[in-house]
Amino acid sequence: MRVWQGLVLVLVTLAVFFGASEAAPRASASHILVKTEKEAADLKERIANGEDFADLAKEHSTCPSGRKGGSLGQFGPGQMVKEFNDVVFSDEVGVVHGPVQTQFGYHLILITDRSD
Repeated sequence: MRVWQGLVLVLVTLAVFFGASEAAPRASASHILVKTEKEAADLKERIANGEDFADLAKEHSTCPSGRKGGSLGQFGPGQMVKEFNDVVFSDEVGVVHGPVQTQFGYHLILITDRSD
């Protein structure tokens, strides 16, 4: 037990010394996942015309998160597939992005919050 406590203390000390104690970037996002690029583009147009993102996610998304209005909660870099991650951690917050193609289909992504 003492060896593990010592190892944890050393790792924490190294993390502080090398700056790893700073909070890692985090983001919150919602998405709508559909099978075709056309379907994603049509939904994006409906959102631009005033329809509610969460309502459309509930109605059209093939992802289980659709039941929650597309909300994926909070996550860090690398927790999502690359194409999704690249958008969420580099593009503008509060804007609907996409269609973004991944191995799962086409996403419309709404970045709701990000800390850099």
